[in-house]
Amino acid sequence: MIRFDNVTKVLSGKPVLNGIDFKIERGETFCIVGASGAGKSVTLKHMVRLMTPDDGSILVGDDEVSSATGEELARIRNRFGYLFQSAALLAWLSVAENVALPLREKHNMTDEEILDCVHKTLAMVGLEADGEKLPSEISGGMRKRAGLARAIVENPEIVLYDEPTSGLDPVTSRTIDRLIGKLREDLGVTSVVVTHDLHSALAIGTRIAMLHQGRVAELATPEAFMESSSEEVQRFLASQYITKEAPWERDLQ
Repeated sequence: MIRFDNVTKVLSGKPVLNGIDFKIERGETFCIVGASGAGKSVTLKHMVRLMTPDDGSILVGDDEVSSATGEELARIRNRFGYLFQSAALLAWLSVAENVALPLREKHNMTDEEILDCVHKTLAMVGLEADGEKLPSEISGGMRKRAGLARAIVENPEIVLYDEPTSGLDPVTSRTIDRLIGKLREDLGVTSVVVTHDLHSALAIGTRIAMLHQGRVAELATPEAFMESSSEEVQRFLASQYITKEAPWERDLQ
């Protein structure tokens, strides 16, 4: 569904992506992990052309993203929902008004239709009772869920998550993990999750790609990732206190 072929990107004279290759299948939860500066968020931004590659090809379905312009690029982007790291809610709008923004900007819907859609979407993320609150009146985890509601309100095929558990406590992080899994099951979306939290990636991912020095150092299922012979992978596992003797929790029910 999404394919990167030999994608390169140089920023400030430094190679950030150095020949990235992978293919994301429809309906999977594809997690991208790696150390800070490995190129995780840069990779995510390339999928919707918030950044363009210096070389290589990026396909979404049959569409070449890097050369798309105008209506073609808008059509490609409409296939995506995007949860930004900060949730990116407008402080002066209520939670419900934030979620309604994409519907008001891009769809010819009545106010009643918009309100109904927003209410149903907030219910999916457990915020049906919080729609009238301002972002400042809810917790960080709730703001992430509100941002996710806005990302899925248009029923996208693909949802991109940029550090969805960043800044959250472990209990709230696991709540977000369960929600990502639930939305994949209920909506059938393809999920691409950039995360520093390897516990999260191991719990929710169908496959995990680890970036190291601008390349894909490992691409495997969670089980195979744990067994990887790559020194980079084993160092990364050890840095988050994950070992075969102290495994991650796969059951998110």
